[in-house]
Amino acid sequence: MFELLTAAAAKLAAVGVAFAGGIKRYDDNYARDRAEIQDLQARYMFALDWQDADAYAGTFTEDGVLDWAGGVVEGREAIREECKDMRATFEKLYAAQAPERRSQLRHFITNIVVKIDGDTAIGKAYWFEFDNAIRGRHPYVGGYGHYDDEMRKVNGEWLFTRRRINNEMMADRTAPEKNPAW
Repeated sequence: MFELLTAAAAKLAAVGVAFAGGIKRYDDNYARDRAEIQDLQARYMFALDWQDADAYAGTFTEDGVLDWAGGVVEGREAIREECKDMRATFEKLYAAQAPERRSQLRHFITNIVVKIDGDTAIGKAYWFEFDNAIRGRHPYVGGYGHYDDEMRKVNGEWLFTRRRINNEMMADRTAPEKNPAW
């Protein structure tokens, strides 16, 4: 019986992946491109949490756009400066918390869906943030929402051309009523 199930699973995998909308077929590059895109998303999160302006800006194309709660920022250099401003804001917070152990933010990404078309892609993913700035340094969810991403492969590397951050904690940044994941 196990052999029959294994053979059936292998046959399904060879023709495509079944899902509610039918059979989705992926080309030979999909797994590699998706892994590289997920790596891009993770590098973005680490750069954000450490306010590493160079690494953060490096996840965007030269003409990339960051659409977030602080506004719309266009161009890699402007995005780098925006991250430097974030770092300065956090440094003031940390100084105010002294001598207590400084608080931390950690961002996470999940439920990633990606459509890849050659050297361009669009993606959607949930994000949430753990914070420990209050409540005796016990973690709590400080924010959550989803990303709307547009990406392009430049010189063999996936980068964001546009990242919109929807934030369910802010009335003017909430997601639309319609499922965003096509």
